[in-house]
This record gives sequence, C-alpha cells and structure tokens, in this order.
Amino acid sequence: MLSGERKEGGSPRFGKLHLPVGLWINYPRKQLAKLGRRWPSAASVKSSSSDTGSRSSEPLPPPPPHVELRRVGAVKAAGGASGSRAKRISQLFRGSGAGVAGSGVAGGPGTPGSAQRWASEKKLPDLAAGVAPEPPLATRPAAPPGVLKIFGAGLASGANYKSVLATARSTARELVAEALERYGLAGSPGGGPGDSSCVDAFALCDALGRPAAGGLGNGEWRAEHLRVLGDAERPLLVQELWRARPGWARRFELRGREEARRLEQEAYGASDGEGSGPALWRPQKNRSRAASGGAALASPGPGSGSGTPAGPGKERSENLSLRRSVSELSLQGRRRRQQERRQQALSMAPGAADAQIVPTDPSDFDQLTQCLIQAPSNRPYFLLLQGYQDAQDFVVYVMTRVQHVFGRGGNSSARGGGSPAPYVDTFLNAPDILPRHCTVRADPEAPATVRPARGAPVTHNGCPLLREAELRPGDLLGLGEHFLFMYKDPRAGGSGPARPPWLPARPGAAPPGPGWAFSCRLCGRGLQERGEALAAYLDGREPVLRFRPREEEALLGEIVRAAAAGAGDLPPLGPATLLALCVQHSARELELGHLPRLLGRLARLIKESVWEKIKEIGDRQPENHPEGVPEEPLTPEAVSVELRPLMLWMANTTELLSFVQEKVLEMEKEADQEGLSPDPQLCNDLELCDEAMALLDEVIMCTFQQSVYYLTKTLYSTLPALLDSNPFTAGAELPGPGTELEAMPPGLRPTLGVFQAALELTSQCELHPDLVSQTFGYLFFFSNASLLNSLMERGQGRPFYQWSRAVQIRTNLDLVLDWLQGAGLGDIATEFFRKLSMAVNLLCVPRTSLLKASWSSLRTDHPTLTPAQLHHLLSHYQLGPGRGPPPAWDPLPADRDAVDTGDIFESFSSHPPLILPLGSSRLRLTGPVTDDALHRELRRLRRLLWDLEQQELPANHRHGPPVATPP
Repeated sequence: MLSGERKEGGSPRFGKLHLPVGLWINYPRKQLAKLGRRWPSAASVKSSSSDTGSRSSEPLPPPPPHVELRRVGAVKAAGGASGSRAKRISQLFRGSGAGVAGSGVAGGPGTPGSAQRWASEKKLPDLAAGVAPEPPLATRPAAPPGVLKIFGAGLASGANYKSVLATARSTARELVAEALERYGLAGSPGGGPGDSSCVDAFALCDALGRPAAGGLGNGEWRAEHLRVLGDAERPLLVQELWRARPGWARRFELRGREEARRLEQEAYGASDGEGSGPALWRPQKNRSRAASGGAALASPGPGSGSGTPAGPGKERSENLSLRRSVSELSLQGRRRRQQERRQQALSMAPGAADAQIVPTDPSDFDQLTQCLIQAPSNRPYFLLLQGYQDAQDFVVYVMTRVQHVFGRGGNSSARGGGSPAPYVDTFLNAPDILPRHCTVRADPEAPATVRPARGAPVTHNGCPLLREAELRPGDLLGLGEHFLFMYKDPRAGGSGPARPPWLPARPGAAPPGPGWAFSCRLCGRGLQERGEALAAYLDGREPVLRFRPREEEALLGEIVRAAAAGAGDLPPLGPATLLALCVQHSARELELGHLPRLLGRLARLIKESVWEKIKEIGDRQPENHPEGVPEEPLTPEAVSVELRPLMLWMANTTELLSFVQEKVLEMEKEADQEGLSPDPQLCNDLELCDEAMALLDEVIMCTFQQSVYYLTKTLYSTLPALLDSNPFTAGAELPGPGTELEAMPPGLRPTLGVFQAALELTSQCELHPDLVSQTFGYLFFFSNASLLNSLMERGQGRPFYQWSRAVQIRTNLDLVLDWLQGAGLGDIATEFFRKLSMAVNLLCVPRTSLLKASWSSLRTDHPTLTPAQLHHLLSHYQLGPGRGPPPAWDPLPADRDAVDTGDIFESFSSHPPLILPLGSSRLRLTGPVTDDALHRELRRLRRLLWDLEQQELPANHRHGPPVATPP
C-alpha cells in the first residue's frame, strides 16, 4: 500500500489511496524495487528537489471496510489532496474509454498505438471544468463476482490449487477461511471455516514469479516476489488493479502466517544486491540523498558480497512496465516546479550572483538539487562527515526507531550455520564494518547511548570505545577506518551545546588507567592542571577504581591478600566493595570479553585464600589428638577468633556473588535486546561467568560448613548440662525474658555463651540476614538432635524418666528459649526444638493423668514423636517400685512394625539444606565513599596502580607522585 504522505514545501501528494505497489503516480523516475533490495529504514530528510521516501517501522493500516475500489477509473484522491486536482485525476482515469479495468497501465509501454494515451496538456483545463461530482459509494453499481485460484502447495496431496468465488467485498480473511475449508483444513469439527484458531494460522499472499523453463503448462513455479495481504484487503480488487508483464506470472498463495512473516522479515532485512530467494516488494525511489538504510537502487560497492550488478539502464527497463506512466498529467506544473528547483540550486552555487547561468543538461540540475537537504526536526539523525563511497553514501542518516543498528548486513548463507542475518537499520559497505557493528539507543526520556559490538572498531570523540557510553548531540562517532558521523538530536532543543564535546574545551573519553589526566592531549590544560586533576582522582571519594588489564592481576591479588591478612581497619564488607569496583570498571570501560576472564581470576584467588585459612584452622584444631594428651574443649571466645576470617569471607563472597549475578543478567538482557543470544562468543562468555559463579558458590558452602562445624563442636561439650543441671538452686530466682547472660543459671551459661558468640560474630561480619537465620537454624537443629539422643540414651539402664527430673529439664529448656526470644531468634528456636519439647512435655505429665491415657491419645497429643520414640519413653517411665507399664500403653497392631523396626535416635544427616540469598546486592557503589577506612584503602590502591604505570615508562618520562592541594 502507498503511504498517505505529503511533501513538505512542495505540491501535495495523493492521500491514502490504498493501491498496490504497482501503481505509483507523481514522478516518472519512481521505480519498483526488487525484493533483493532494501529501501532506507528512516524517513529520508526533506529535499527541495526530490521526494525522499521512508520505510516506516509500523505496518500500513488496511483500507477501511467502507472504502471500495471498484476499478482504476474510480480512484479518488483522499486526505490532503486538493479538490480540483482530485477531480482532474479522476476524470483523466475515466477519459475516452481508454482505461480498461485491470489493465494497470494507460498509455505506457506495452500499449499499442497512441489512441489510448491521455488528452494533451492543452485540453486539461477543459476536462477539469467539465468534471461532475462522483456518485456516493452506496449508489455505484456493484462489481461482478469472480473466481480466484488460491494455490496451496504442500497443504494437501493431489491438489495444486482451489477455486474460490469472490466478490468485490470479499476480504482476504474470508477467502482464507473458504480456501481452508476446500483444502480440508477448516479446523476442529463444528468450528466451521471461520474458526479463528485455524484462520489466524494462515495468510493470503500476492505472489509474482516466473514459470520454469518448461513454461506455464508443466505446473512448475519459481516465486520471485511476495507480499502478504492484510486481513481487510479485497483480493479481487487488488488483482484488477495491475497485471504482470510478459514473461511473469501472478497468483495468490495460501501460506502459513509464521512462514509468510518470516519471508517478509528476511526480505525486510536484506541489503541492496545481497540475499536471494523470495522477498517482499515495495515502492522505492533512487533519487534520495538522505536515508538510513544504504544506497537505494545503486550498484553494490566493493565488499558487498553480491554478484554482477546490473546497470541503471537495465534496472529502469526491468521496472518500466511495472509502474504507471505519468503521460501529460500536470506537465505544466511539473515543469514549473523543476525550473524553480533548478534556479534555487543554482542560486546556492558559489559566484551565482556574479556569473551568468547558462542552460545545461537537466540531469546535472537534478544531481545539484539533490544536495539541498534539510535535516529532520523531530527525529535524531547522523550527519556523515567522512564515508567510504561517495556514489552510495548518504549525507544524513535518520533514526526511525528508539534502537538504531549500524552494520554491513549480508545474506543468510554468509553467516555460520545458516542463521538469519542480523537486523540492521543502516547499511555501511566498508570492508571493516561488521554485520552488526554498533547500536545506538535514543530514548526521549533518557540520554542517548552507543554500544559497540564485540570486536567492532568504534571511536567516540576520537577515543576508542569499548563499552556502552553516553552519546550527546554534537559527538563524533567513528565506525571502522572510513566512516565518521556527527550525532544530532533536534528534540533536545536549541542548536546543541555551545562547543562540541570533542573540541579542546572538554576532554574526550578517558583511558582506563589512572594516568588518563597526563595521557590526554586534547584537553587544552597545562601540566600543572593535569597534575591537579590526577591528584583529585587519587584522593577523591568517588567510588571509582581505574586500572588497565595488564595491572589487573596485581590489583586483585593485593585486595585479596589485604582481606586475608586483616590489615587495616576496613569495614566488614570492604573487600567485596573494592572487588565490585573492579568488576564495575571492567563491565563499563574494558572490552566485552574482559569481564568473564576477570571473574574467573577473582573467584580463583578468593578460593585459594579461603582454602589456606581453613588449613590453618585445621592445623590448630586437629580432629585426632595424640594418645595421652587430653583434648581441650573450645571456648566461645576462642572459636569466635578462629572463625572470624571465614565468616568475613562468607559475608563478602555472598554480596560479591549477588553483584556478579546482576552484571551477568544485564549482559544477557543487552544481548537479547540486540539479538545476539545465539552468538558463540557470547555463549562462551556466559559459560565462563557460570564457572566463576560456581566457584563463588563453593566458597560460600565451604565457609558455612566450617563455621557450623566448629560451633557445633563447641556446643557438643556444653549441651549435657541442660539435662543434668538443676535451675532450682537454694536462694536462686528464675530469671525473666531478656536477662543478661551473667544472670542465667550456671548450667546454662556455656550453651548460651556459644549462641551469643555466634550472634556477635555474624553481626560484626555483617553476614546476610538469610545466612544468619540458616546458621542458627543448623545450630538449633544440632542442639535438638543431640539433646534428644542423650535423653533417649539415658533412659536405658537407670531410672531417669521421672516427673521431678522432667520438670527440671523443662525449666532449663524454657529459660533457653526465653533468652533466644530476647535475642531475636525465638521463632527459629521454637521450630527446631519442637521434638525435644514434645518429649519433655510427655515426661512432665503427672503420673495419675499419664496412667489414664491410652496409646491412641498419646499418639494424638505428641505427633512429632515416632512410634519407636514414644514406646521407648513409656516403657522406661518410672511408675514406682515393681510397677510396669499399663496395658493401655501397648502399641496398636498398626504401629507394631514401626515400633520394632524404628530408630529412637535422631539422624544428624537430615539437616536443612543451605539456600543462597536471592535479590540485589547490599553493596553501595553510588555516591561518595563515607567510610574513612575504606577511603584510605581506596587511595592506597590508586597510588599502587599509578606506581605500576610509572614503572613502565622511561625514567625521563615519569612524573612524581602528585600532591593534592589543600581545600
């Protein structure tokens, strides 16, 4: 369909005619582009000499249902076309019986004689004066119905096409439903041919092709062009509007909607002269000098990858019979406009005011008027400063989408594995341009950004660009060794910045190292000013740590060694913050493939440091002591000192892992947005990142395991006091909730001391709250299992299950739970001490009440105890001298097998699994560094990097350490 576009500053073009691509009126040089060519994607800028076209990113709307194009002679101008011109065109199309419905060309090539040409320009006023108004649509005679052949190769065996009766009001969707019914693909039984689930899966296509060498009779067909009809289009009217030229054949095909859209998308993304196979034909103009998709109808340049190009004359001769001739329509007006454009072009030439203009070749005037380009006022665009081929390069490249892709393009077969060519908005044919070179995003609500593709040579204001950067109006963007653009955004208002950002008033993008202030040669500052700028960076509080890849290993090793040695007074999460700054610098400033390598090296350094620390603790706390040497139990203070390095590494690695996961997710999201998901290099980078994150997971698991191991080892020697100590000592009062540790009974202080040491350790190391909960969950699980097993074991062989002893155990357990509730761990403790509490509650039941209970009631009241554990407690309960368990306590037959085969001891292997925290990292890398200790460490690392850079320079090129000036 033709766009209802109007020319800015010229005569109005037709409104929305909803005509097929074969009918293109208003200029004799407008041609049909073959499917292999690509029309520029951006709305070409306005020119005073030529009508520049646009490839809209939105699909053209279907014709309204009330509009009916009965024949070519009934076409009426719509929209902004003037009434007089609409009448004149309508009258010319009806004139003298020369226009035959469906002929598609009047007076053009292929029409014998000159009797069918339009009236001459001298008779145009008379014809226009005698035009009568057209009758309303409702009063026009209906077009006769016709039979359409709808080919559906591959849909059903033994059938080449199906005939469908169509009227002028039959839409493409209705014909698809009827054709599917004839092919036996109408959908589910009872659904009918209009079943939307079946009709939506197919589309009607207008195909243009050539018969095979054997001719049309043998049934062989080779499609050259394809267009998907909209659901509301009238196929019968579309068929009548134009005919195929000799040697070509036209037919309607029924294809799967996904297949048709795929073919349409492939044709939409193919560059000039490249690609093969069926494609979508569209109107195209070759006179535009401002575009965003490559040279229109120009012979391909070197490196384009196409075959032998066809000359301009051949292109015009091939497309001549597919367009309508303008004949003598508005010849006087057209010649007058051409003369005005020529005079305007010549007036802009140097010396035009003093020289006498003599008539020259009209083609020279056309080429001269093509240089009169007015930039767009509502879209960002790129102004070409240096190109590769003057014959194919345009002056202005307009952005029609929020995301604009520069690239070389190419056919699908040129890419590995036959994968489809990447979508490209602007095609550049230089040999060093990658198929997808760089991506520019210009969101109206956010600053514009430019992101180079992997391995693509891109410069930003003269400096190499490796990662995404902000793009300001007036910035210079270099692509490869040939193309240089200036970015402009009229939406920003005004005429841009007072001075371009690439002039000496403002430095360009900084190199990654800290010596960028001295290495910059365009900043326009003296040596002293640059020294002050470097000193401001070295002593500044901004969370930035610049380094070059060659200093990466030394920097990471220094951070890890300082964290392992505990040097200085860094905050608990200081090492993770410094390492995250390194990751952030790599993700923003360095090349795309650097981040996975940095993550792998970082994870290995952390793992080696943690392994060394675990080995040191194991040497000081061996599991097997020599014979004759008593084992000294660990105290809470000693275990806290031993576990502090491991707990710090667990806290820092957890936050660092969350930060790395965020960066990897950003990498995947950017790849999905740019369509680079199947890229092998990207897949390799993601695999390296996964390996690095797996090493960090392993570090967290090992530090957690070692921490709970030494804590439970200390608890193992303190827990028996809960079963043996008597809280009701003479003159002692039971403490209430929130009591300090010193006020607790002596038998409970060692156990509570371990819990308090673990709580203080996790708080000092700023361990993630989820890991704090899981750490104490494991400690409570171990305490419950250990105490319950001791309780079961003590009931064998000696009287222990007595009401008085049970009351003491219950009181000790309540005191422990109350203290944990005051420490904020009451919910976790209640959950894990449930089974021990249930067993003690059973023993605390008064003897008289317990004798009246039956097995069924006891099982109901104590569901957490297994039948074996319940039977063990009841069978060893002390009722008195010579009294055994009553018969009511005997297990039911259904529970007898569980009692005989069940285990009365709790297993330590059924501990809860470790679940790593989810969500964003708690590291804060925005805003100034407020912690003085972290700032001092950051300054030390910056000066270390500065010294490493200076050591590589010759002695006469080195600079002394800069000294910051006092504020």
